[in-house]
Amino acid sequence: MMNMRQLSSAIAMAALLLMPATVPRAHEVRPGYLELVETEIDKFDVLWKVPARGNLRLGIYPLLPDICEATSRIATSMSGGSFSDRWTVGCPGGLTDGVIYIDGLSGTLTDTLVRISLLDGSVRVSRLTPAEPSFIIPLAPTWTQTAATYLGLGVEHILFGFDHLLFVLALLLLVQAWRQVLITITAFTVAHSLTLAAATLGFVHIPQRPVEAVIALSIVLVAAEIVHRQRGEPSLTQQWPWAIAFTFGLLHGFGFAGALNEIGLPQAAIPVALLFFNVGVEIGQILFIAGAFVVWAMLNPVLIRLPKAFEYAPAHVIGIVAAFWTVERIAGF
Repeated sequence: MMNMRQLSSAIAMAALLLMPATVPRAHEVRPGYLELVETEIDKFDVLWKVPARGNLRLGIYPLLPDICEATSRIATSMSGGSFSDRWTVGCPGGLTDGVIYIDGLSGTLTDTLVRISLLDGSVRVSRLTPAEPSFIIPLAPTWTQTAATYLGLGVEHILFGFDHLLFVLALLLLVQAWRQVLITITAFTVAHSLTLAAATLGFVHIPQRPVEAVIALSIVLVAAEIVHRQRGEPSLTQQWPWAIAFTFGLLHGFGFAGALNEIGLPQAAIPVALLFFNVGVEIGQILFIAGAFVVWAMLNPVLIRLPKAFEYAPAHVIGIVAAFWTVERIAGF
């Protein structure tokens, strides 16, 4: 039967395998983003953001419906690790039933989010994937289409949000009993759900960059608490892990809200979109935790032979990576 010490070792192995890929940036797998905003009847401002590595941009390109013609030159800029192209188009008759296709997407591992804002205030949102790189623009999305889109966005955001996953990983290493695991993760879930809703609905406004920096710092602090526990040094965090999970969960909720605000919410279905985005985040979180069990099942024969000192590695690795992110994000203010 697995105990918490064995689980900690399993999670440690997963962390050590994951860190080399995540040290450079907390969100290394970034989607493309295509936005069309109707400024006049059948006239649209277009924004196309594509991920970049240095001066190299990902080779994906948006193809708009055939009826659309460019009415301005493309203006290109670069910031935040992405190239941004802006131009205007005219689409006589509107976009309904038109096809948007992302050329080159099928040969990548990333997704593209498409957001269309019309003059009547309605919004169309779709997530295009390598398997489905195109979609037909609907007259008005049904609530089930909206739910499916935002559910997928929520799952994707948490699974590729390595800073959030690293915080959950640190919480799992901090607690020592299954009951504590359940209470701690529940507290984190409740907290980030509250601030996600509050920030998305406009009740609270907090600048995103400081939030992202404090999220990274929260991981450093939890990693330090893991080290204190391993040294036998008592602290309130060890006695009440749900408290730190709830407190920092509030911050992580603001981080989720920042991503959701960038995507935007359909005005006619805000409750549905918000609910299913949050459900998607929780599904992704559960999948990650379940993955720890799978890793343990696969590696347990090896883990039981490792020296006890191996248990001390993950807290230090987590702390170092999170400290790097903290400095990087503060430098980006």
